[in-house]
Amino acid sequence: MTQLQANNIVTTKKRISFRQRLKKDFRINKYVYIMAIPMIVFFILFSYVPMYGVTIAFKDFSPKLGIINSPWIGFKHFKAFFNSIYFARTLKNTVLMSFYSLLWGFPAAIILALLLNEIRREKFKRLVQTVTYLPHFISLVVICGMLIDFTSTDGLINSILVNFGVEPVNWLTKPEWFRTIYIGSGVWQSIGWDSIIYLAALSGIDPSLYEAATVDGAGRWKQLLHITLPGIAPTIVIMLILNIGGLMSVGYEKIILLYNPMTWETSDVISSYVYRKGLIGADYSFSTAVGLLESAVGFVLLVLANKFSKKISEVSLW
Repeated sequence: MTQLQANNIVTTKKRISFRQRLKKDFRINKYVYIMAIPMIVFFILFSYVPMYGVTIAFKDFSPKLGIINSPWIGFKHFKAFFNSIYFARTLKNTVLMSFYSLLWGFPAAIILALLLNEIRREKFKRLVQTVTYLPHFISLVVICGMLIDFTSTDGLINSILVNFGVEPVNWLTKPEWFRTIYIGSGVWQSIGWDSIIYLAALSGIDPSLYEAATVDGAGRWKQLLHITLPGIAPTIVIMLILNIGGLMSVGYEKIILLYNPMTWETSDVISSYVYRKGLIGADYSFSTAVGLLESAVGFVLLVLANKFSKKISEVSLW
């Protein structure tokens, strides 16, 4: 028997074994697979099928001609964006907005989960959880309306600051304050909801570890450092990788609800620029090219973060 024949036999056996495992797994978890069908269909219809439209980034798209008949122009739109006066500004604002959101928002959820884990009075714990979860369920439009009212000249913030001798100003017209308002409100809105996954990870830590540490004389601080944090470290790493992957994806919804031409210097990000060029300016090909570039950079960051994490901690998404 030749080496090639031997390799073919091994490959065939592996395929048969894989099919057998798949059939066995389907028999055991058939209801899980059935429940997953609607979600799979949803992603196919709304995430994968529309990807065909990305080709207009490389075309001079005309609604009259359609996607297929529109002429190819290659990387013209990408070059136009790189040479645009908005490239440096939108890139800088996107990176800074995402970085500061990650810097303040990511550890805030972990700290809240750790603090809630230390609370022994269940009623008070549930009250704190409810209060911190609520902002997540408030409509973004309502949140932005509240921010506009609170930061206006006669709003709540100025009403308080006037008592300390501060002149009232419209904070959302000040470019230097936009990022602070955006990031601060984002942390307030998401801190409770983001802490849920860490609370779930904390509940999976074996209580006997804490009992053994108490017997050995370890206090709450040492238990936190040597049991709690190592216990949720894999969850923290996975969430950090996902957050780094979305570093370039600053949602335009909240931005366009809060910004104005006076604050574009610090508030205009890539997604809001795509919104203005695509939906308002009807420059579909150019806006698709910019959006595709943003997604490509985010994908590269996700892969690099995953590879780096796997190298130093052996924890990764794949």
